[in-house]
Amino acid sequence: MRIHILQHVVFEDAGVVEEIAAETAYPVSFTRFFESFYLPDPDHFDVLVIMGGPMNIFEEEKYPWLAAEKEFIQRCIRAKKKILGICLGSQLLADALGADVYRNPEKEIGWYPVSKHPDGTHDLLKLFPDKLPAFHWHGDTFDLPEGAYPIFTSEATRYQGFIMNDLWIGLQFHWETLPRSVEALLHFAADDLTPGKYVQSLETIRQKKNHFSEIKKSLRLLLNYLQQK
Repeated sequence: MRIHILQHVVFEDAGVVEEIAAETAYPVSFTRFFESFYLPDPDHFDVLVIMGGPMNIFEEEKYPWLAAEKEFIQRCIRAKKKILGICLGSQLLADALGADVYRNPEKEIGWYPVSKHPDGTHDLLKLFPDKLPAFHWHGDTFDLPEGAYPIFTSEATRYQGFIMNDLWIGLQFHWETLPRSVEALLHFAADDLTPGKYVQSLETIRQKKNHFSEIKKSLRLLLNYLQQK
């Protein structure tokens, strides 16, 4: 399974995705929009992974590459490539599939559990328990694309994930997070830690060290599911 990763900023890398790819000998290629970037032909990979970032999907004047990225995602959808969107990536995928993306009523930052969505009926959910740990760092959210199945939810965010056509999966939260990923966000995006109902303190975030092995297991199940489709 050949994986291509769209990375938006240096401090939000693919983390666990790269670890699993190395363990399974999956070839990995990158488009890094913060460098001189290149977008490959969709025939050159099997799975597209779209990472997170501090920007929102509408900031095309500030980040001109967003327009090219959106068109590339549309090309991959038309080519029926498997896609996993994470955080900003899930919002870009939802937008490409015709759903609205907008400010969430509450920011969600830190370790908060996600649960199976009460309307979730997709077979993918059989792989997971009813509640799972997840790492969050987002202020925006999305509506469910028409024809998609909701898969996860949280107290702060109605749609934490969706799957459509067994090919396209969006996760608003982060299962790719490594300890270094958390430290990078705490360094580069510390200004986001303003008081809020679902915003944990720096100290609380750092204390949740027991979740990293659990979220890697969850992401492995998800990638295995895509690999088999």
